[in-house]
Amino acid sequence: MRVDNLDQELSETLHEEVREEAYRIDRLEERVVSEIEGRTPRKGILDLFRRMLAPSRGARIGQLATVGLTAIVFLTLGMFLAGKVTSSHQTVLTPVMASGTNGQNEVLFVMPAPGAHSVSVVGNFNGWEATPLTDKNGDGIWTASIPLPDGRYEYAFVVDGHWWGQDPLADGYVHSFGEYNSVRYVGQVGGGA
Repeated sequence: MRVDNLDQELSETLHEEVREEAYRIDRLEERVVSEIEGRTPRKGILDLFRRMLAPSRGARIGQLATVGLTAIVFLTLGMFLAGKVTSSHQTVLTPVMASGTNGQNEVLFVMPAPGAHSVSVVGNFNGWEATPLTDKNGDGIWTASIPLPDGRYEYAFVVDGHWWGQDPLADGYVHSFGEYNSVRYVGQVGGGA
């Protein structure tokens, strides 16, 4: 057999096979449509999300009502919890000053440091020398009451040998020599507590 005959033989065989099987694709579209016509599609999770995002008026009102109700619940819960947390911590950690004799004010320094072994306060009122704080009841709240005249004072806490210059009860903060220091106003100076 020559190459030309081989090509012709292959072509004729392929054409014959296509003619024999052609009846199978005849009216295929009509058969497929009639087969799936009575079926209903299964609804999945994606269909639920699509329906929620549908632009119909009823769906939009339902969405807005759900979002609004959720926001109200979380705002109410947040206000309730904020009141509980703030009121319980304020009574424990509020710095107290009482006017004493000779123009001195008793200033309470408070440092929450659970698990600490030693806490002290250093500042320009004590020549940056450590004044120890005590934790008498072992609750982790260290305190010291120091008599100070009216004025502006910079200070920091030293907790187990580590500098802690940002007291949350301070009137302000300054950054000097690479560290933060807290600022407390006593008496009439600066109008602070």
